Amino acid sequence: MAKILVIGAGVGGLTAAALLAKAGHDVTVLEAHTYAGGCAGTFYHKGFRFDAGATLAGGFQPGGPHEIVARRLGITWPVKRVEPAWTVLLPDRTVVRYGDMDKWRAERAAQVPALRRFWDLQERTADVVWRFAARLPEWPPVTLPDLARFALKIRPEMLPIAPMALGTLGNVLDLLGVHDRAARTFIDAQLIISAQVTASAANALYGMISMDLPRAGAHHVRGGIGGIAQTLADALVREGGKIIYRQEVTKIDVENGRVVRVHTNKKQSYEADLFLGNLTPWVLNGLLAESAPQRLQREVAGRKSTWGAFTLYLGVPADKLNTHDDHFQIVKDYSKPLGEGNSVFVSLSDADDPMRAPAGYRAVTMSTHTHIERWWELRERDPEAYKALVADYRDRLLDGAERAIPNLRDHATLIMPGTPHAFEYYTGRTGGMVGGFPQTSLLKARGPHTGIPNLWLVGDSVFPGQSTAGVTAGALRVAAEVQRVAERVGPRVVARPVNIAAGD
Repeated sequence: MAKILVIGAGVGGLTAAALLAKAGHDVTVLEAHTYAGGCAGTFYHKGFRFDAGATLAGGFQPGGPHEIVARRLGITWPVKRVEPAWTVLLPDRTVVRYGDMDKWRAERAAQVPALRRFWDLQERTADVVWRFAARLPEWPPVTLPDLARFALKIRPEMLPIAPMALGTLGNVLDLLGVHDRAARTFIDAQLIISAQVTASAANALYGMISMDLPRAGAHHVRGGIGGIAQTLADALVREGGKIIYRQEVTKIDVENGRVVRVHTNKKQSYEADLFLGNLTPWVLNGLLAESAPQRLQREVAGRKSTWGAFTLYLGVPADKLNTHDDHFQIVKDYSKPLGEGNSVFVSLSDADDPMRAPAGYRAVTMSTHTHIERWWELRERDPEAYKALVADYRDRLLDGAERAIPNLRDHATLIMPGTPHAFEYYTGRTGGMVGGFPQTSLLKARGPHTGIPNLWLVGDSVFPGQSTAGVTAGALRVAAEVQRVAERVGPRVVARPVNIAAGD
C-alpha cells in the first residue's frame, strides 16, 4: 500500500483518487474550498445553484470515460440526458442539435446542407476514436513500456483515419469542399468550446470526437455540474480515502529529487509517497518555487495564456422563460471573430431539478470566451474603464441571449457578472484561464509528467483536456500509471498532518 496525496478536488483529482483508493492505497485529497468540483463546481448564491464553468456533461455512454469510472467504482451518476442537446442560432438560420439521429439527419440536411459529406465521416471517425479512447491509450507515451502498451491498443479499423492524426479539421473540410460560411461557422462555434480553437487549427481526430457530444449524449447533472465531483468524493470516502476541505496547498517540498511533503494555509504539512496535482502547470510551478524542474519552468515561461471567460449568472422566474430548450449557442455576426460577446453559450437549469433554484425560478448561466490580458490590464490601470467593460460585456451577452429568450434582461431578478479576475479568485486558475490547452496537434499534447518522478498532473492541462469527459479520460490514464508505480512502494506508516505553528 502506498500513501498518496492529491492536491485539488476537481473531477480529475477525485477520479484518480477514488480509483487509487479502490485499489487499496491510502489516499488523501486536500481541497482549498468548502466543496468539490473546481472549475466544474457548483456554487450557491441567493437561493440559486450556479455552475462555475461547465454547464453540460458528456461521456456517460457505454465505453465513455464516465461510464468506465462508474463501472469501476460501482457508482450511479446523477444525470439526465438533454434532448435536444442545444440549439445554435446563427445570424441567418437556426440549427437544432438533436441527439435523436433521425431528427438530426433531417435538421442538418435542411439547415447546413454544405456539410452533407462531413457528417458520415465524422460519425464513423468518432466511433473509432471512442472505442480507442475506451482502451485508455498512454498518450503521449514517455517510456518504452508506455509505447508498447499504446501499440497494443491500436486496431486495424484505425488505419483509414490515421492521416487525420496529423492534420486539422479545417484540412478535412477543405478536402470535402466545405467553404460555405454558415457551415464553417457552425463547426467553429462548437469547436471553440470543446477544443479551444476553430477548425483551421483543431486537430482533426480531436475535432471529430468533439463534434460528437449530442450524438453520444449531453446531460444535465442533478443539483448542478458539481454533482459529478460530489459523487466522486462520496466514492472516495466509501473506498476508505479522505478529503479535507479548507486546506489550500501553499508549498511543495522536494528532497533528493522527489516530493516529500506539502504545506497548507492552515499551517499543516502532509507527507506521502506519491503526489498528484489537480493543477495547471503555472500553479504547480509556483508551489514548487526554486525546486521546479527547469523543463517545467521553461514550459510556463513559454506557454501563451489560454482563453478566459466572461460569465453572467441570472435568476429568472420560470414562467418568463418562453422556451422548451435548455441550451443555446448564439453567433451574432459572421464577419467577426468568435468569442468576446459575438458568440454566447446559454444554459438553463433543468426545470425538473428543485435543487438549482427557489420554487418558481430557474438558474440561467451564459458565457463567452475572452482574452484575459485586456481585463487584467484595465483592472490595474483604469478601474472605471474596467467597470465600463464589465457593463459592455454584460450587454453583449444579454443581447445575444435575447435572440433565444426575448426580454430576458427585463424578467431577471438577479444578474451577476463573472470576470476572469473572479474566476481566478474562486478557482485558483492563473489569470482566470478556462479550459485546457488548445488541441492543435497530438504531437504537442501535454502528458501528466512533471519532471519529478513521484509527482503527476491531472485535470484539463493533461491530454485530452477539456470537459469533464476529457478530464476523466486523462485521470483514468494517470491513475493506471500511478498504480503501476505504487505497486513498487512498500507498506509504510501513514503520516498524519503535523502542525508547524505552536498553538494552532
